[in-house]
Amino acid sequence: MASSVLVKNSASRRIAIVTGASAGMGTAIVRRLLADGWTVYGGARRVDQMADLAALGAKVLSLDVTEEASMTNFVNSVVSAEGRIDALVNNAGYGSYGAIEDVPLSEARRQFDVNTFGLMRMSQLVLPAMRKQHSGRIINITSMGGRIWSPFGAWYHATKHAVEVLSDVMHFETRPFGIRVIVVQPGGVATEWGGIAADHLRASLKGSAYRENGMLVADVLQNTKGASPDVIARVVSRALNAARPRRRYAAPFDAKALIFLRWLLPEGAWAKLIWSSVKAAARMLPRQAKVKAPLPKGPNGQHPVQSR
Repeated sequence: MASSVLVKNSASRRIAIVTGASAGMGTAIVRRLLADGWTVYGGARRVDQMADLAALGAKVLSLDVTEEASMTNFVNSVVSAEGRIDALVNNAGYGSYGAIEDVPLSEARRQFDVNTFGLMRMSQLVLPAMRKQHSGRIINITSMGGRIWSPFGAWYHATKHAVEVLSDVMHFETRPFGIRVIVVQPGGVATEWGGIAADHLRASLKGSAYRENGMLVADVLQNTKGASPDVIARVVSRALNAARPRRRYAAPFDAKALIFLRWLLPEGAWAKLIWSSVKAAARMLPRQAKVKAPLPKGPNGQHPVQSR
């Protein structure tokens, strides 16, 4: 069936699911799709943080992408109410930085559970409905971090690199059923992501042999400014509404530039570039900006899940 099937469906019945909808890019994506005329189901653990989206017309439900029952109940509720799912935007995710030696495997596993296994399980759950209707799009929000690496981000980058290749294979497998799998690779975006990554990194550096370099990275993560989440929301809108979407979208410009440089440069040159950039950014920070109060934590003492 032609790739434009999704676009030609009745505009009043285009059904989208957005995970990680309580903040940042997730909130911006829900708002944009509502403006585009989609019926949007937003999912997140912090349902109270989605009240503004509900007021705009979104249907908000509790969703924990590390809990099987939560994911199954969410997707079943959408299928039961609407009879179809036209789009899944896998946005839920978070960054946890730390030296490979220092990060407990329990934290590494949790990051894979949220960023990789939760994303893939949500995809598994919507695919039967999409195959039945012979149309649908799955947008996986990875990161420029799925194509590059940065110091102390090994576990985070590993989750995003995994999603890149899983998306490629899933696209090949599901294309005969009229389904498109699209990757969106955000770069620097103004969300909670940097603060959460910095908090995890600082916590892991207590008594660490890697403390000196690690604190430089934490300060930069905490204070780096980014583009508006609306930039990514516009990209997602374009990918969902285009008759022939691209397989990958990188935005804003820093994502395109860094992905290109990683492809171009030998390993040693990339390492020198990325570390010199960190040190230069750290030198530019005002002294009072180098240590900030940690972000508030959510249920079970965990940081809110926020993708980048």
